[in-house]
Amino acid sequence: MKFSHPRADVFVPTGGDATAALARVTHLCVAAHQDDIEILAHAGICDCLDGAPAKAFGGVVVTNGAGSPRTGPYAHLTDEQMQDVRREEQRKAAQLGRYAIQLQLAHPSADVKRAGHPGVVADLRAIFAGCTPEVVYLHNPADKHDTHVAVLLRCLEAIRSLPAAQRPKRVLGAEVWRDLDWLLDADKVALDAGRHVELAGELMKVFDSQVTGGKRYDLAALGRRLAHATFHTSHATDKFKGITWAMDLTPLIADPKLDIAAYTLGYLDRLRDDVASRLKRFS
Repeated sequence: MKFSHPRADVFVPTGGDATAALARVTHLCVAAHQDDIEILAHAGICDCLDGAPAKAFGGVVVTNGAGSPRTGPYAHLTDEQMQDVRREEQRKAAQLGRYAIQLQLAHPSADVKRAGHPGVVADLRAIFAGCTPEVVYLHNPADKHDTHVAVLLRCLEAIRSLPAAQRPKRVLGAEVWRDLDWLLDADKVALDAGRHVELAGELMKVFDSQVTGGKRYDLAALGRRLAHATFHTSHATDKFKGITWAMDLTPLIADPKLDIAAYTLGYLDRLRDDVASRLKRFS
């Protein structure tokens, strides 16, 4: 299995053939950076742990992670050295989470941000064509991180280029940089991220270059999941111990002509109408 960038990394935690490992994947997450997978797709990791061996999780990191903030023991590292550190951290997470396969495509963010970049789209197309996942977890189109949105768009380009029969059954856009608790309840997809809580913390701590480097994702990601579970409904007890919110992006691959911006802004329009209606009712 080869990809377009020379620093791309293919890792099968249990050993064996990478093509066969990818073909086994039932839950696939394609994310921008190392540790994004563990933040947005913990529910999918849990589904596969609980459903093994019939279920198998696959992770894909699209960028090289070179531009991450760094302090303390990592402050002196060059961008190239940081790429090596983050690559190994992601491999450790894949081992700990028992992923079937972990792919790191190592593309610079600038390339990912170029619409139709041949190397990026070709790599993603090959990955989506190499498995038949029940669900794909991507970044959501309302994320405030430019690279996250760019990765999402390249993923949609790749999926839309496949024959309809080869496209994933379900595609979800989950939260990382910008919570999705603002979505109307009818528009929310609740991902049960309250399982395997100890593992969740351990997975985040694997990314020591980020946690020690000044970003306590290990606390923030788990805290957000708990907050979502508690503040989801005001008149009922908590159904889940942790929730990651997502929006359903499946219509965007079912109909490749559907405008992505218009589809996303529809969620905002429904929120605006809901706020206006509530204020009007009690005025």
